[in-house]
Amino acid sequence: MALVYVKNKKSGTTYVYESTNYWDKEKQQSRSKRICIGKLDESGNLIPSKRFNEPQPVLPLKRGPVPVTQAKQSFHGATYLFDALGDKLGITKDLKGCFPDAYKQILSIAYYLILEDRNPLSRFPKWARTHKHPYGKNIPSQRSSELFSSITEEGKEQFFRLQGKRRIENEYWAYDTTSISSYSESLKQVKYGRNKDHDPLAQINLALLFGEISNLPFYYRKLPGNIPDVKTLKNLLADMDFLEFGKVKLVMDRGFYSEANVNALYQHHLKFLLATKVSLKFVRRELDQVRDTIRTRTNYNSTYQLHMHTAMIPWAYTQKRPYKGDVIKDTRRMYLHLYYNGEKALEHENKLNILLDQLESELLSDKRKPEHEKLYNKYFDVTITPIRGIKVIPKQEAIDKAEKDYGFFALISNEINEPLEALEIYRNKDLVEKAFGNLKDRLNMRRTTVSSESALEGKLFVQFVALVYLSYIKKQMSDQLLYKKYTMQELLDELDVIECFEQPGSSIRFGEITKKQEELYRKLGVEPPTSL
Repeated sequence: MALVYVKNKKSGTTYVYESTNYWDKEKQQSRSKRICIGKLDESGNLIPSKRFNEPQPVLPLKRGPVPVTQAKQSFHGATYLFDALGDKLGITKDLKGCFPDAYKQILSIAYYLILEDRNPLSRFPKWARTHKHPYGKNIPSQRSSELFSSITEEGKEQFFRLQGKRRIENEYWAYDTTSISSYSESLKQVKYGRNKDHDPLAQINLALLFGEISNLPFYYRKLPGNIPDVKTLKNLLADMDFLEFGKVKLVMDRGFYSEANVNALYQHHLKFLLATKVSLKFVRRELDQVRDTIRTRTNYNSTYQLHMHTAMIPWAYTQKRPYKGDVIKDTRRMYLHLYYNGEKALEHENKLNILLDQLESELLSDKRKPEHEKLYNKYFDVTITPIRGIKVIPKQEAIDKAEKDYGFFALISNEINEPLEALEIYRNKDLVEKAFGNLKDRLNMRRTTVSSESALEGKLFVQFVALVYLSYIKKQMSDQLLYKKYTMQELLDELDVIECFEQPGSSIRFGEITKKQEELYRKLGVEPPTSL
């Protein structure tokens, strides 16, 4: 608040105003409000206005923003972006509804995880002192553990439900899992399993559901480390019913294929796109019919450099009904999409030849390896005579059989009947894999460091919230071709240097903002703050 003196040119009287700055959200700029408190006499003394001499009625206190009690200067360019995205994506509103007492702390830690690439939470106090963030105060290490433990399963489920309803209804949802290694021996779900990062530690698995058009995640589930992908689908379908996601379309890789899973997808009336092995009987039946004819110009797509073929086939549907003790058998429609990639075929053939060279060298030098015994027997006949020594003869029939399916892959769907559309949707599934990369690398999740179940659950949720912001920024950077000039860290650093100034009685004021920074805000879908 400041005093402003304005002289009336006609009368020569100088009026005194109290001027208060405030932020106009609609116009996105700083404004001021003036109230006349009196005028100056000939000696320069203030003559108060009549209304200031009258007793003022006592009004009940109203709740509002906590006023600034001390002057402060802090970085707010990047966190301003996150505030705007939180409003745009409904994250702030949904978190407040699910965790009314903790949502500001959740947001502040999520902001920190995004900006401080791979840094541990022990450095949060230093970051909090220099940045403006939703909670506005420090969160010591002990308090963050208490925060993680306070995040309830009911709150998380409600957040998933609210975020799911904000997604595009007709888009396909990519579903996949990843492994997270752990040193902890006290977490119940930490088990030894197939570690996708080839880490020799025990692990937990994390399943993630991702919108292919929105490019945003909105559901995850923590799984025991020894559970294979194929067994996770049943719980996913149960969760979808519970969370009221409505119409669902899933796209998954071949690790989720099984007859039971396909039957379950039909039973739940879900649309799906699923990769399968070409060695399956129903796939091979169709592939053998078109193996020699698929590689024609008519079936070739120059964009992806692939040959394509689609056939509508029957699916032998079965459903067990335990309550009636019987089995329903019927036929369902399915589309089988076959693809041939000549470059991949050559790549696999070269790899096989390198392997055969290695095996033959081991046999001729009599340096056999126990782990290769099955391969020796599969691909070679070996004879040993006193005169000629070791003689190795390739089994050409076995080699031809191995090379027979090189370059082919298959997708099945109960909705998509065009091979190109199926291919494009399936290839977009790598969004999930890239999201896992963001989660593990940028959000410091390669290995868990918590030792209690409740702390792990809470920390995963906060990191998931951060992942939603990261995913949105990543999509905007890709759509706006910003990756040609910036990495994500460089872009966030460019905005993070923008300062804000807070003074008692005044609205927040931003420092200088360059045209380049304003352009970045707009390309990320946010109106830039206004500097004075």
